[in-house]
Amino acid sequence: MADELTIAVLSGKGGVGKTMVSVNLAAVAPSATYIDCDVEEPNGHLFLAPDIEEERTVTVGKPEVDQSRCDGCRICTQACAFKALAYVKDRLLVFSEICHSCGLCYHLCPQGALSERQQPLGVIRRGKRGNLTVHSAEMRIGEPSGVPLIKALTQNINGGLTIIDGPPGSGCLVHETIAASDFCLLVAEPTRFGEHNLALIHHLVTMMGKPCAVLLNKSTGGYNPSEAYAKANGLSIIASIPWDEELGRITADGELAALHSAHYRGVFTSLLEAIKAEAHHA
Repeated sequence: MADELTIAVLSGKGGVGKTMVSVNLAAVAPSATYIDCDVEEPNGHLFLAPDIEEERTVTVGKPEVDQSRCDGCRICTQACAFKALAYVKDRLLVFSEICHSCGLCYHLCPQGALSERQQPLGVIRRGKRGNLTVHSAEMRIGEPSGVPLIKALTQNINGGLTIIDGPPGSGCLVHETIAASDFCLLVAEPTRFGEHNLALIHHLVTMMGKPCAVLLNKSTGGYNPSEAYAKANGLSIIASIPWDEELGRITADGELAALHSAHYRGVFTSLLEAIKAEAHHA
């Protein structure tokens, strides 16, 4: 389990330090795969700076209308859960910006007036930095869902150590990320808001049956609501990283703390070994 392990680094909200933790874990691993599943705002590549070896476009199907076949029955408009279709002035309109590509409309159309047309959803990139393989994706602005990009990214899990930098929050993208993981590291900050969002992501991970542990980031030594939540709910607190202006400056400069500082190389090496041990005993 320790040799073949997929770790999803998650947080219930943005700005907690999830990417900082993910890229530094990847940097201290002797050999690993890093996957940036934050497809709406990927930034792991800014720290890892991989040499890009491959780039490809991922497409999704969207409905296209043959107006000559449409008889205005409105079956499709009534069936669409996202209201991406409307029949206005004897024409069927498709609003692709809110279409989730489920395909229901063209399967239900009795006249065959709707067909599938592939449209670009985003770009996937693969690169290398030493013994680290880096995969990331960038969703086109305005697209309603990046789930197909997450699915395409997680196909690159092929054994060995994989570190997934998950999307923030607890929505559909996070669900897909958790599904691909063996173990989840929940990064939390010491605020009431942090506690609330830790609870959301903890409930989701528990519901999906994945083992997890908490990393307390930006700890100040005072009362920590996220720490209190973890202890009250029997969550293992795997480590605590104190608030540190130096770490903030290193990260703000787009550098890897584990390579910039011997202290932080030790911190993230120990954290990675602790995660492996926790996952092995889960």
